[in-house]
Amino acid sequence: MAFTSEHKARVVKQHQRAAHDTGSPEVQVALLSARIEQLSGHFKTHEKDTHSRQGLLRMVNKRRKLLDYLKKTNADKYRALIAALGLRK
Repeated sequence: MAFTSEHKARVVKQHQRAAHDTGSPEVQVALLSARIEQLSGHFKTHEKDTHSRQGLLRMVNKRRKLLDYLKKTNADKYRALIAALGLRK
């Protein structure tokens, strides 16, 4: 399944702070998590796709940095977000 704009809009709507919020850390982490999940399924059929795997690793690192920032600035929202997304910690 491709990452369509309808899917992206649905993810943004679930995690936004205000009406037109697309840049908050919560939204960015949610979008990265959705893309990571979609790419993980891609690698089940395309095991030797190393170029996409490199992009996946970049996304995982960016998500980790955003989560670290959110944990440092607002620990309650951090805990709520990882519980909503089903991430560890």
